[in-house]
Parts: sequence; C-alpha cells; structure tokens
Amino acid sequence: MGLHEQFQKAREWVANSLDFNKDYEASVFETTIRVVGGLLSAYDLSEDKVFLDKARDIADRLLPAWDSPSGIPYNIINLAHGRPHNPSWTGGESILADSGTEQVEFIALSERTGDPKYQQKAENVIVQLNKTFPDDGLLPIYIDPERGTSAYSVITFGAMGDSFYEYLLKVWIQGNRTTAVKPYRDMWEKSMNGLLSLIRKTTPSSFTYICEKNGRTLTNKMDELACFAPGMLALGSSGYGPDDSKKFLSLAEELAWTCYNFYQSTPTKLAGENYFFRAGEDLSVGTSWNILRPETIESLFYLWRLTGNKTYQEWGWNIFQAFEKNSRIESGYVGLKDVNTGDKDNMMQSFFLAETLKYLYLLFSPSSVISLDEWVFNTEAHPLRIVARHDEANSGRANGDDRPKIRLRGRKEGRD
Repeated sequence: MGLHEQFQKAREWVANSLDFNKDYEASVFETTIRVVGGLLSAYDLSEDKVFLDKARDIADRLLPAWDSPSGIPYNIINLAHGRPHNPSWTGGESILADSGTEQVEFIALSERTGDPKYQQKAENVIVQLNKTFPDDGLLPIYIDPERGTSAYSVITFGAMGDSFYEYLLKVWIQGNRTTAVKPYRDMWEKSMNGLLSLIRKTTPSSFTYICEKNGRTLTNKMDELACFAPGMLALGSSGYGPDDSKKFLSLAEELAWTCYNFYQSTPTKLAGENYFFRAGEDLSVGTSWNILRPETIESLFYLWRLTGNKTYQEWGWNIFQAFEKNSRIESGYVGLKDVNTGDKDNMMQSFFLAETLKYLYLLFSPSSVISLDEWVFNTEAHPLRIVARHDEANSGRANGDDRPKIRLRGRKEGRD
C-alpha cells in the first residue's frame, strides 16, 4: 500500500512503548488471534525481529493457560500474574473455538523461533479432541478442561464453534498440504461431511443455510459469524477429488448468496447478528445489531480469488456502500444498534480495520497481492507465510520426535 512512513511510526511504538506486563484479564483466544497473529504477520511481511520478539513475549504470558489436566486451555489469563481460569458463565467449561484456534499462530511462532513449546501446547489440544472425535466431526461448543471431553451443548458453525473448523483446514494449508499435516485435513473433511447434515433450504426462495444442533434437535438459525463458511469451503474444495470439489464449491456459492441476502434483506442493507428461517418466510433477522463484522466479505474475497467471478466484487462493493451510508462518521465507522432503523452505536471494533476493510481492499486488488499460494490468513485476517512441514522436521529446528502424533479414529469408533 506504500504506507512506509506510517509503518515505521507503528514499528517504533511497538519497539519502545508496547508493554504486555499488565494486570489485565485477557482472553487467550482474542489475544492469540489479534496480538500474536498480528505481530507474527508483521514479522513475516517485514522480517523485522522486533515483531517476533514481542510475539514471543506475549505468547509466553499466555502459555500457562494450557496447564490444565487435559491440556485443553483455560480461556482467560492475567497477563502479569498468570492464574488461568474460565469465565463463570461457561460453568467452568472451556469454549471450543477459544481452545481450538491457536494452532496457526503457535505453530508459526515455533517455526520462526525454533522453540517447539508453542506448537506442542497448541497441537496437543487437537490430539486430545481427536481421542473422542465423533463420526460426523461436529463438536459441541463446551469442552471439559479437566477431562478433555466435550460437554453437552449446542453444535454450531457460528459463535463459539466457528474457527475450530477453520483452523483444521488452515493448519493443513499453512503446512503446505504435506503428509505431516494431512491428519488436520482428514479431520476437517469429516467435519465438512457433518456440516452437510446441517444444510437446509428456505421456502419459497431456496436460500441455503446452516442449522444449529442441540442433541438430535436442529434449530433453523444461522449466525452472520457462520458466513465465514462459504470462504472456508471454497478454500478447501481444491483438496478434494473432482466431484467433491465441485460439490463443495457449489455449496460455498449457495451459502454466499444467502449471506449476501442477510445484508440485502434489511432496510439499511447491513446484516443483523443472526437470522431465523421459517417455512414460507425465507429469512428474518433475529438479533438486529450490526457491529461491522467481516465474515461475509471474507467469503466474497475467497470466492472471487478462487473463481474469478466478478459478481463477488459487485456484492462486496454494495456492502461497502451500505457501510459508507449507515456507519461512516467523521472520526471513523460505528456499528448499528438496529439494522432496521439505522440507529448507530458508538464503537468501531478493531476487526473492522483488521478484517472487514482488509478483505474489501484485497477483493479489489490483484491476486498477486498476498497470494493464496504463499500466505494463509489467520482468523483475524493476519497473513502468515506458508511453510512446508515434514515428519522429520518440527518447529523449525526441533526434533521430529517431539511432535504430538494425531491418531485418526475409525468411523465405527466415535465417542468413548
């Protein structure tokens, strides 16, 4: 983008003013994807070691979160004093997305530093989850950190479930699709077969959507957060044979159309937080705020990159125009309290800059800008270089014997 002066100013702030020794209760998940991921991305893009050193500093402060009996991380930690714990509202359980969305960052940190401890902690989570990985690859959103097993709760590709599935695919891409990372791909494909069991269509317009599941009961509800799924499916479709590749890419396109209509169906042309689907009524907004989320734009970016279809650019431009009309203020952008009335809130989420605007920028940039052949985006849209992994090489210079082995369970094994 040519913003060299601004980058240098930010670099000096990181080097001289960024201090993580704070008496602050931090989300392990949010800190990993935003801070560790952002610093590692800055390092990969600039090769300036100050960013790697800072990433290691904050990661070391997060590591005690994995010191549970099972190795499933607690989701909150004090950056100065440690003392990891889970939020009270989960009843002591760890959250699936919060616990299964550190692998990309911690693998990258081990590769860049040569210290295997980060990768080992993060990959052990997948080892534990795989011990009771169900035949349909769908996990409830709560995990017992004492036993490492799932607790009875909702299954969703929306809030608290979403990025666990995303990272199964992206670790495989991050490792350049080698045999060493194939177990992640295998788990992801099992989960995508499970996703197919949640797919339904509306009437009368046949919008394709992803249900939520609680026990054996399906709920006709879909979060806007689940609109990352079209991009994920498109990104992963190339790893299938021809027939399945076409099937999953087609599903990605159908879901993207639904997500675009989350926006088009409201008076402001901005999407609500979630939607319900009732027979004969297509879709209706549930929770009606908009906090500038990126997921639909993210999927449009991937679909445009992977298909070349300019329709996805047109849809992205329409959404951007709706943000400009309804959310732009003198000092930046704000969300809406209600997408039906257009009433504004007073906050610009950091992910609007990190993700929403970044994916919009890339949607209208040449495919050579952050090429998907060379980079993988973490779930906060920070690009990290793809580095091939091999069985005999782990975590940079670490001995391959240190790498946790993932045993894939047979179809008949299911849960213990």
